[in-house]
Amino acid sequence: MTFERKQFLADVGRILAADYATDLSRATRKELYNAVSKAVMQGAYADWSKTSAGGKKRCGYFSAEFLMGRAIFNNLMNLGILEEVEGALASVGQDLNAFEEVEDAALGNGGLGRLAACYLESAASKGLPLDGYGIRYRYGLFRQTFVDGYQHEEGDDWLRWGDPWSVRVERDAVTVRFADLSVRAVPYDTPIFGYRNGVVNTLRLWSSEPVQPFDFSAFNEMKGDSKAKENFEATKICDVLYPNDNTMVGKMLRLRQQYFMVSASLQDIVRKQKAAGKDLLALDSDYCFQLNDTHPVIAIPELLRILQQEGCTFEEAFGVCSRVFNFTNHTIMAEALEKWDSLAIADLLPDVYEQIVGCQKRLENEGLDGSKFYIIREGTVHMANLAIYVAAKVNGVAEIHTNILKTETFRDWYELYPEKFVNITNGITPRRWLLLNNPRFARLIDEKIGTKWHTDLKEIRKIKPHIADMLPSFQVIKAENKRKLAAYIKEHEGVEIPENFIFDVQVKRLHEYKRQMLNALSILYFYYGIKDGSITDFPPTAFIFGAKAAPGYYMAKAIIKFINEIAKLVNSDEEVAPYLRVVFVQNYNVSYAEKIVCAADVSEQISMAGMEASGTSNMKFMLNGTVTLGTMDGANVEICEEAGAENEYIFGATVDEVATIKRFYWPLEIIGQNPALKRALDTMIDGTFSDEAGSLKKLHESLTAGHTPDRYLVLLDFADYVRVKEELLRDYGTEEFWTKCLLNTSAAGKFSADRAVSEYAKLIWHIK
Repeated sequence: MTFERKQFLADVGRILAADYATDLSRATRKELYNAVSKAVMQGAYADWSKTSAGGKKRCGYFSAEFLMGRAIFNNLMNLGILEEVEGALASVGQDLNAFEEVEDAALGNGGLGRLAACYLESAASKGLPLDGYGIRYRYGLFRQTFVDGYQHEEGDDWLRWGDPWSVRVERDAVTVRFADLSVRAVPYDTPIFGYRNGVVNTLRLWSSEPVQPFDFSAFNEMKGDSKAKENFEATKICDVLYPNDNTMVGKMLRLRQQYFMVSASLQDIVRKQKAAGKDLLALDSDYCFQLNDTHPVIAIPELLRILQQEGCTFEEAFGVCSRVFNFTNHTIMAEALEKWDSLAIADLLPDVYEQIVGCQKRLENEGLDGSKFYIIREGTVHMANLAIYVAAKVNGVAEIHTNILKTETFRDWYELYPEKFVNITNGITPRRWLLLNNPRFARLIDEKIGTKWHTDLKEIRKIKPHIADMLPSFQVIKAENKRKLAAYIKEHEGVEIPENFIFDVQVKRLHEYKRQMLNALSILYFYYGIKDGSITDFPPTAFIFGAKAAPGYYMAKAIIKFINEIAKLVNSDEEVAPYLRVVFVQNYNVSYAEKIVCAADVSEQISMAGMEASGTSNMKFMLNGTVTLGTMDGANVEICEEAGAENEYIFGATVDEVATIKRFYWPLEIIGQNPALKRALDTMIDGTFSDEAGSLKKLHESLTAGHTPDRYLVLLDFADYVRVKEELLRDYGTEEFWTKCLLNTSAAGKFSADRAVSEYAKLIWHIK
């Protein structure tokens, strides 16, 4: 469809008048945002109904998280009308960029949810019929602020800006039943626009509501009433992403959320199959389902239950499930492989638990060794084992991760079912992560090699012969991106970063294994070295962190406190100010990431080898021309294979070395041999930093004392990390360094989500 400026502005004006009794000249930013979004949704820019039907076999992507980010700019770009809408608004004195204030829909915690978002966009751009299914949380993960250096969590009221990109589909509401209450699940559908190809897939997010309408204003007066309590509990299911599970109440709420999401989705799909006169035993002809980690694995016993309710035998239902379900594993950490107390499931979901028991009995009847192969053991349901037993395919998300699954985490299962295990390395969409967030660099690439790389990232390798010519322009673009980020950080964080500083960035979920602590200790090493003169000619460097810690994760929150204390120390020291800055940005999200990844000079990917399944921030930085400072972990291994290890800065123990070292590791010996490291560690216990809550003391103990001190080998890798980081900082600014940056971009083709979803479609989903 051709964009008609006059018609578009008329549509916006009509919506403003109808919804807000205002016009283009008087509308608030929020009113204008909603009107522009609705005008695009209502326009015939893409035929949603046509592409979401189509008669093809479809894949349902079940995920507890969909970290979509701000929708408007990405949608306008993919529809091919970004510049046209910007021009139309400018013609009436309005600025499209003002919508930068719009809140992200923070319906995800990190890489898991962002990967899901990238896959939905890439599938639509490749014309693959993939739909997302999840929960429409009323509040996102949480809005993060810092109070006295500690993380403070506030409600993330993302809906205060409205939700103009979704449509409530009342006719598809279903009822989800727990042992103690019934809940109405109402879907909200969001279009996922393919890149300039007219394809629109769907993200369906379920909202929990009371089965009967209820006046919550009268709740306080009725709180003794059982029906009032039931209705309140119904709405609470979708209140917030990842309720704190340190208590049984929190655990049970998570279980309710997971079951609510999958039950609503499966009921909806089965109902449509029946309405179309399709045989439920042939469900795999029309659908398959990808379980994104263990959160949605309870979908397996739920579909078993539904199919038997529809007249299938257990074996028939099991056969269907073994053909339609597939499982993506995202971790090797035992504590992250979800497990549930058997009594908890039996109490809340007795019919579902009966199906899990049925799977356990079926497994036992196969005569397998019960010490190796089990779903229920010692009163605990192991969800990953359930998924592996039933699913058609099980995939890891990087070559090294999949190999660890085969040889360690799920070795027995792999030996039993080798045909089930496949690897599909993660990817990112190049549209949001280069075209949208770094447009000047994208145009520079277009000038050299054309635009085919927009939808086939392998084409980007063609810039390699042009790198020497591109270097001057690339440096100018990088400097401008750094100026913009520095201005944004000054406005939002109050920290001034000179634009001539090296921007050393570590942004990702806060977890001990990701080793933000290693980075923090290195900053203290540099700080004290500059102060005492042992480090000279240090290149001015800003260390930029961004991360959220789970509300109940005490040690992760202590690390945030530690880094913020370091920032306060460093940034207030006038002697060190010409050389160092530290900032921990608040409420790191997709929109912040869009600004950071194109401005970074150094991408810190420093998890202990063998812990990071893949990572995707490493890919985003790589694509935007940033070198990796990292371990041979996750997708870093494949980044080195693609770009050449000589074009990255690699340090630390390898996976094989970690396994050997851990048997004999004693961190106190390392501390005794490294006075500078000891000095940095001592700041946690010698009064250098405020520690009224004792969290820094516990952090120190986690590294130096206890049963398994320094579990993630922070101290072991410290010396090598500092050595390689100093090498990188010395290299910065040379022609060789800038060449490495562009060689990374040229080698990023493998890490496209387009490639990843195409592999899923061929190897697992069998969709076209």
